[in-house]
Amino acid sequence: MTPFQQIFLWLNAYKYLALFPLAVAEGPIITVIAGFFVSLGYLNFWLAYLVIVAGDLGGDALHYLAGRFGGRQFVDRWGRYFGINSSHVESLKKQFDEKGGKLLFIGKMSHGIGGVFLIAAGIIKMPFDKFIFSNMLASLIKSMALLFIGFYFGRALATLNTYLDRIALISIGTAIFAFLIYFFYFRKKSKIS
Repeated sequence: MTPFQQIFLWLNAYKYLALFPLAVAEGPIITVIAGFFVSLGYLNFWLAYLVIVAGDLGGDALHYLAGRFGGRQFVDRWGRYFGINSSHVESLKKQFDEKGGKLLFIGKMSHGIGGVFLIAAGIIKMPFDKFIFSNMLASLIKSMALLFIGFYFGRALATLNTYLDRIALISIGTAIFAFLIYFFYFRKKSKIS
């Protein structure tokens, strides 16, 4: 069973109880999948949205805590292998002091590199309330957009499936009709000759 199949089974069986930890672990992909489930009627849009935002912020807080309580030691011990040293951290602190909210918002809206911004905020010990507010704003926007993508893509799939079912029925009907014409008309004609 693939991971996606397992996720679909969990969401189908446990709904919001599964949605929260999945959103903590991988918010964007799960949000699109949840939108698909909303389009099928398995989840409530607003409840799914609230659970996803809460899970996404929970994941952000874990990144922040990792940076706050282990990031500086990681930089001191292993940073040289990644081209990072204490002066880089101080420069980063200055950047976050000047425009931390904007940096977090941009980091959060960009997929793939957002975790680096979240951990960096923890390393420089950005005030948690400012951190969570900046992330909440971005999470509200991003989660809504991804939920709509999943919803409309899911609805498009359902609509496409309906059309494909109709096309299949028409094709089967046409094939049966053609077979009957051949069987009764052309076969009869060949027997007469």
